[in-house]
Amino acid sequence: MKLLVTGGAGFIGSAVVRLAVARGHQVVNLDALTYAANLANVAPVADSPLYAFQQADIRDLAALDACFAAHQPDIVMHLAAESHVDRSIDGPAEFIDTNITGTFNMLEAARTYWMAQGRPQGFRFHHISTDEVFGSLPSDPSVKFTEATAYDPRSPYSASKAASDHLVRAWHESYGLPVVLSNCSNNYGPYHFPEKLIPVVILNALAGKPLPIYGDGSNVRDWLYVEDHADALLLVVSQGQLGRSYNIGGENERTNLQLVETICAILDQLRPRETGAYADLITFVTDRPGHDARYAIDPSRIRTELGWRPSVSVEEGLERTVHWYLENEDWWHPLLARQGVGQRLGTT
Repeated sequence: MKLLVTGGAGFIGSAVVRLAVARGHQVVNLDALTYAANLANVAPVADSPLYAFQQADIRDLAALDACFAAHQPDIVMHLAAESHVDRSIDGPAEFIDTNITGTFNMLEAARTYWMAQGRPQGFRFHHISTDEVFGSLPSDPSVKFTEATAYDPRSPYSASKAASDHLVRAWHESYGLPVVLSNCSNNYGPYHFPEKLIPVVILNALAGKPLPIYGDGSNVRDWLYVEDHADALLLVVSQGQLGRSYNIGGENERTNLQLVETICAILDQLRPRETGAYADLITFVTDRPGHDARYAIDPSRIRTELGWRPSVSVEEGLERTVHWYLENEDWWHPLLARQGVGQRLGTT
């Protein structure tokens, strides 16, 4: 199986690339190498004869057509996207251009290629999306997002991802393009770009800086270890039913405050402060606009149809993640010097 993975130098995309190569698949990594991309993320497989890198922007349709023609993939896994909510509020145009127009270009390039190849039955276009398209849930733990939940996006980011989901479904219905979709909960783990909550907390704590939490820290997220997610994505693209959507969750709901306190406790054990505990650094900051109260995934479909469930609890996953950041300063330290990252540390 030859995979074309867009955004393969990013956080989730690189996890897919590493796992796919480890399982013996040929992988073409298509990435524009924007601010959150890092080829160091795929260094463990970069020398493999199964791996190839193609620098291209999904907003450039001609470049995509050339990539399909040159590499002739069997499978497309479309992960390339702008994904930071705060950035989408500050500058929504980039999100509209990349997430909507870029997905349109990917669909058209894939459709042109698929038709030119004689519509091979084994071809798949897998669109990877987010649970944020469903909006916000009440506090009732029995209420969760299912694949039938109505879309209700609340930020420019989630609205742009919702639009891209609709495009993918439309290309399946209108043109017969063989697609599968998945919507995931919050990912975390190694190689996470340091602007999202978990790496911000780890790296701020190590630097003795405040650990910022929006509002009162009561917002709830379902946390999914990125390597579990990569495993689920490879299963969905190979065995999922065409035209079907699969919700992928970690079954690990925690408030933001609980999550940060867990990270602090792990750091207290692994690298104690000279004085005090890391939790002393917790600081509550003004909430961001349209901050969804709770996300939670019901993964019944992927569990029942494909036999998948997460293997890592949030406590185990956080300990692995903290260990990784402690042991890989050479990876994250240069990123903190990149333009724009410093301003965003503490605002995620």
